[in-house]
Amino acid sequence: MGWFRRRYLDLLGSIYIYNEHRGYTSIDRVLEAVRARAPDDAALIAAIEKHRADERKHYLMFKRWFELQGRMPLRVGRTCGHIDRFVEIVFRRTIEDLDTQAIIASDDEFEKLCRVISLTEQRGHRQVEILLRHPLVTDDKVLMKIFRIIEKDEPSHWAPYDGWLKANGKRDPKWWERGIDSFIHSELLFVKLPVLFLNPWLGRRTDWADAHDPAEVKASAVPALG
Repeated sequence: MGWFRRRYLDLLGSIYIYNEHRGYTSIDRVLEAVRARAPDDAALIAAIEKHRADERKHYLMFKRWFELQGRMPLRVGRTCGHIDRFVEIVFRRTIEDLDTQAIIASDDEFEKLCRVISLTEQRGHRQVEILLRHPLVTDDKVLMKIFRIIEKDEPSHWAPYDGWLKANGKRDPKWWERGIDSFIHSELLFVKLPVLFLNPWLGRRTDWADAHDPAEVKASAVPALG
């Protein structure tokens, strides 16, 4: 049972730290689009900047959790990234290949991106609520503190995107968009997680994901965790 729990938490933390890093680095693309489309909308820009800062903070908390254990995260990639898979399915290209200029120029493209981000953040909030009651998680005081902070931060993350959709008379997500969200989550939970859990060749990272971040992105504070 001890090995099972350690392996589960190790993999859980590795998936989360990947997604948090992916989150704040991807938001830079969103900010570029918003600043170009609505340079005078200070409230929207500030809300998205807070979202990015929170994602960076969450990444640093998971980084600290691994540091306290004296080990690096497992080497998981974009197949475990919720936003990666969502973007790939909806836009038919990776995050790196998204055409920022096309998103800036098109209400339809920006609208799709807002719904993808909003659904991803709402999924993340629901998952954290589950993990806060998970028997394999509750005994880890540092991890519980991290998830409580994330639970508190999350609702402000989808708010600016939902706010833009409503302010501009855009529709709510349709059943098929919610279906994609559920599919990605189920795929991770019932297929990818078990495969990674049982993979004896799954190695660890040799560097931190933020090692090559631009200097201005690195400036962020992390709460004391222990």
